[in-house]
Amino acid sequence: MAETIFSKIIRREIPTDIVYEDAQCLAFRDINPQAPTHILIIPKEALEGLQDAAPHHEQLLGHLLLVAGRLAEAEGIAGSGYRCVVNAGADGGQTVFHLHLHLLGGRPLDWPPG
Repeated sequence: MAETIFSKIIRREIPTDIVYEDAQCLAFRDINPQAPTHILIIPKEALEGLQDAAPHHEQLLGHLLLVAGRLAEAEGIAGSGYRCVVNAGADGGQTVFHLHLHLLGGRPLDWPPG
């Protein structure tokens, strides 16, 4: 996988507002938020995108979603609702090719998203 801004964030080469970290992932506030709560959850393992996930990533992918739920609770948006988004590939809107999950909430979210 090519070097990305997220790799640099994991190594603490770029400062960011980290809200959660464990052995498998890191979560931080998006610098260009699209909702009052906009947190990115990234695996520490180098994985370019959901389109590259394999059966051995099953536990990691589930872990990212569980972390999203815990963060939604901690941010006070679990009760009113929130959205988890994974953009896969260029046509799917992925701009940083390191798998990441967007946790969005804090306002009503329209559908379709765009």
